[in-house]
Amino acid sequence: MNTRSDLDWIPATGIQLRKAGARFDAVRVDGERGRALADRLAHMTGGAPGPVVEEDNGRRAVYFLVPVGSTSHRSWPDGVTRLTAGPHHISYIPVPALNGLTWPLGWRYRPTASGDLVHTLLLRTALHSAE
Repeated sequence: MNTRSDLDWIPATGIQLRKAGARFDAVRVDGERGRALADRLAHMTGGAPGPVVEEDNGRRAVYFLVPVGSTSHRSWPDGVTRLTAGPHHISYIPVPALNGLTWPLGWRYRPTASGDLVHTLLLRTALHSAE
């Protein structure tokens, strides 16, 4: 989990792209599978899974914000996209403001004041328990 307590990476208004590898990476799971996974993870964590962003159009992506580097060296099933940074590779993660007009993005689970991120091993457990 992230030990940072500041949430200055969240835009004051609208939507901004954040470079993966700076404060967090992300795991993207599209559609109803991603939404069900987010809710399963929330159930496992007593309603506090960490920050999860959802998209309401297109592929209806769900982004789980995880600690930097925590998704590497692990196998992930088909349909899971890792958004990370590395040599000759940059990913960007969409982040909505906490309030105001941010459509098509919104928070399925809002970040907490403690700044904790989604626990990657719990996310993998929730993902594999659904298969």
